[in-house]
Amino acid sequence: MASPSTPAPSRPQRSPDEVEDIILRKILLVSLTPPSSPNPAVAYLELTAAELLSESRPLLALRDTAERVLIDRLSLPDPPATSPPPFAFLAAAFRRAADEARKISTIRDSALQARLKASIAHIRGLILSYARIVAGNPDTFPSPPNAPHPAAELLVFLLAEAADSLDPTPAPGAPPPPGFLDELLGNADYEAVEPVMGELYERLRQRVDKVSALGDFQRPLRVLRRLVGIPNCAKALVEHPKWIPKNQIMLIGEGRVMELSSLLGAFFHVSAIPDREFASQPDVGQQCFSEASSRRPADLMSSFATIKSVMNNLQDGLRDILLVLLKNLDTRDKVLEYLAEVINKNVGRSRMQVDPLKCASSGMFVNLSAVMLRLCEPFLDQMESKKDKIDVKYLFCNDRINFKDLTAINASSEEVSSWIESWSHAHAQNDSSGMARSLESQESTSSGKSSSVSLPSKGGPPARGSKKENFSFICECFFMTARVLNMGLMKAVADFKHLSQDLARYEDDLESNKVLREQSDSSPQLEQDIKRLEKIVAVLSQEKYCYEAQIIRDGAFLQRALSFYRLMVLWSVDLVGGFKMPLPSQCPKEFSCIPEHFLDDAMDLLALTSRVPKALEGFPLDDFLNFNIMFMSSSSYIKNPYLKAKMVEVLNCWMPQRSGLKSTASLFEGHQLCLDYLVKNLLKLYVDIEFTGSHTQFFDKFNIRHNIAELLEYLWDVPSHRNAWRQIAKEEEKGVYLNFLNFLINDSIYLLDESLNKILELKEIEAEMANTVAWNSRPAQEREERLRVFHQSENIVRFDMKLANEDVGMLAFTSEQIPAPLLLPEMVERVASMLNYFLLQLAGPQRKSLTVKDPEKYEFKPKQLLKQIVTIYVHIARGDKEAIFPAAISKDGRSYNEQLFASAGNILWKIGVDPQIIQEFTQLAGKAKAAASEALDAEAILGDIPDEFLDPIQYTLMEDPVILPSSRVTIDRPVIVRHLLSDSTDPFNRSHLTQDMLLPDTDLKLRIQEFVRSQQSRKRPAADSKMGEPDGAADMVE
Repeated sequence: MASPSTPAPSRPQRSPDEVEDIILRKILLVSLTPPSSPNPAVAYLELTAAELLSESRPLLALRDTAERVLIDRLSLPDPPATSPPPFAFLAAAFRRAADEARKISTIRDSALQARLKASIAHIRGLILSYARIVAGNPDTFPSPPNAPHPAAELLVFLLAEAADSLDPTPAPGAPPPPGFLDELLGNADYEAVEPVMGELYERLRQRVDKVSALGDFQRPLRVLRRLVGIPNCAKALVEHPKWIPKNQIMLIGEGRVMELSSLLGAFFHVSAIPDREFASQPDVGQQCFSEASSRRPADLMSSFATIKSVMNNLQDGLRDILLVLLKNLDTRDKVLEYLAEVINKNVGRSRMQVDPLKCASSGMFVNLSAVMLRLCEPFLDQMESKKDKIDVKYLFCNDRINFKDLTAINASSEEVSSWIESWSHAHAQNDSSGMARSLESQESTSSGKSSSVSLPSKGGPPARGSKKENFSFICECFFMTARVLNMGLMKAVADFKHLSQDLARYEDDLESNKVLREQSDSSPQLEQDIKRLEKIVAVLSQEKYCYEAQIIRDGAFLQRALSFYRLMVLWSVDLVGGFKMPLPSQCPKEFSCIPEHFLDDAMDLLALTSRVPKALEGFPLDDFLNFNIMFMSSSSYIKNPYLKAKMVEVLNCWMPQRSGLKSTASLFEGHQLCLDYLVKNLLKLYVDIEFTGSHTQFFDKFNIRHNIAELLEYLWDVPSHRNAWRQIAKEEEKGVYLNFLNFLINDSIYLLDESLNKILELKEIEAEMANTVAWNSRPAQEREERLRVFHQSENIVRFDMKLANEDVGMLAFTSEQIPAPLLLPEMVERVASMLNYFLLQLAGPQRKSLTVKDPEKYEFKPKQLLKQIVTIYVHIARGDKEAIFPAAISKDGRSYNEQLFASAGNILWKIGVDPQIIQEFTQLAGKAKAAASEALDAEAILGDIPDEFLDPIQYTLMEDPVILPSSRVTIDRPVIVRHLLSDSTDPFNRSHLTQDMLLPDTDLKLRIQEFVRSQQSRKRPAADSKMGEPDGAADMVE
């Protein structure tokens, strides 16, 4: 131990310059003096040292020489392959600077500490500045051979920083020094950051190019989300040349280029929905749904849940990115411009057939649909208060999206253009005085600057330089979402429907081929066909599951879309004055000019979600119900009959027995609008749908009327609706209700006739197949074709018979309480002929030819049908106060004979029909027989009837002749009225004709009556002497 009187030796005290020199050299890994021991990481800056000595400066790395030292360090020529590239060196230097900053915090000398902090802060700033330069201009300083691009190194930092333990692959490298990225990108001018970001964004896009839902897209997505949070980076994104790419790709359309080349397009392309032209990896269908038919349901559900989860992560992330950009005033317009360009360049997706090389994929547009719905959520939650911000003028006056070429709800393109033009001129006139005052004010206060205002251009939005309409974000977002949903979600739903139909058809063909193989010796061609069909079924099945996973299984997605279309319905109804009936006689132009797909898409979505279990649970349907009731039968508001048919289809899905929801019962029974108008509008639509204008209208009407009939049958069992029905039948006895009955009878006759003929075809093919020797001797192709015809006939019989049963059933239950319309002069003979024809088919001698194997399979229930036919006879007879029904029955020369009724009576006893019904039916048969006898006597009394007294169609004696105004033909009123129920034209020249246009031929009617009296008086004496009593022919005049 040293003596207390002797001081201990101490280390020489370093000067502040020396301390600063040591720290800066550590940070930059440099030496200004020859190193005593070689260190490859430390660079000896010999030239820099020489320069300092020539300037008589000490060989110290100080603050004032720091930039020179840094530049010389980065400028070392021919760096070896093992040395770090300039950007990596700068990032490491930033980390060392942070380490040194922590160390100096222990220095007690406050002045020295402050100096060193300032020096370190200075060198950090230089490091960041040169890092930006290097990242934007990689050739500024020498780099080792094969050095990565600085943007690639920066992307590695960003990806590593964004890593998550659940990511499918490990991070590509080490994370950046703390704070490096924020200071590098955030604390700089835009001009300094922009060169860096150009290459970075392109590399980030490439990271997710052609990546599927099962690929590693989430890390790049988090990186993009982080970058847009930095204002300069956000601006660099929307200013990037590939924000809205202008490049062209050979054979590729602009819409697809937006997906393939735009910075966001690659992210939107990530999907479970397959893209056959530009396939993504991994293959979702192959990985999740291969051999799905043999997999456990739990495995499928797990795949569905996985895809739903990752797609929601993607869509949430993209929503967050767009939301940040939309909240930034510097980038908002660019985002709206991007969305508008995606929509405008993909208008082809609205067509029936989409060219996949011209338009973006369904996957992109389904994702965009989900993102747009998320952007709408804030105002969907408050739609009652926010819907007023949706301005209909946006459809015609915005300068982003063209709506004018879309099919309008009830206006031609010429009418839309005319209305826009008239509105624009009126708008210009209203604003002209205000504009003039504004200009005068500007001229008086401006310093030589001029302003100009131009009127709106003809047939379009205001011209450039005119007063521009200012639309709220809610308004823009609403209409953009409507277009995106049409091209995205709703197009994908239609594709899913067609895909399911194709799959079902191929599965039927496959099954038929397998049956054919079992029934006969297999051939090489048959085996080849079976293998081909199995491959097609496997591929289509995988695609169907992929659509289902991303759309059908995502209940939140569907409910957001439902909320959007609920707002669409509320907004549309406001255009016509709200939920009030009857509708104004004149349809407002604002309503008639809105795009038809707005409402058509709403109905398609409702039809879909009504068939998806639990999709509608807890969702309010009242507004949709009222909307459908209001517009389903109004041709002056909605022109497209198929749109109105969809409204009925939706209501049909909501019947309690079909929906499985208790809440739907209260829908039909608890709304006054429903109680007052639903039945009436359904009956009117049943009539109107006879003529859709389509080349398939004859067959379409049966599908549509099937939905109406099922709904009417349900409503009949609801007392309040049944009462409304009876009231309508009374008020519209010769109006819409009579037309309804006429078409109901027409359909019943056609459907039953078609079904019975097809049953005979089925029996013929069944007989062919039963003869196995002859059947197996036929060529395989011929057997396959006969099997296909057999299955087609089965489907036709099943459908037609189902509809025939519905129509006959409706006549059965309505005729009990509403028989009067069926007894009108223009209807009674038609009804009687129909019933007689049905009775002949079901109880006549040919009935045994209609026996088939398993009749229930074809909805063929002859016993039930016969009971219903007889019940209708009895119901009408009970309401026949004037005893005209028996005569109408007996007048039917095609099907009536008294033996038919006797045969039917015997069958009724055998199948156990109510004895009271049988008794009344037998009594009616007796009355018909008596009426037939009386008719023969009356015919004998009249003798030869002059041709001018005969109806030109029926060739029967006219009782109420009328003249047709156009053709001038005279015809019996009941005959022409019956014709007009189905066809509002003159049958002789097809000119327009209605009942109120008929001209009574009073003179001819008097001459007919005189002829009848004359014949009666001439025949009466002979009849009296022969029979001793009158035969009743005199009653004919009355």
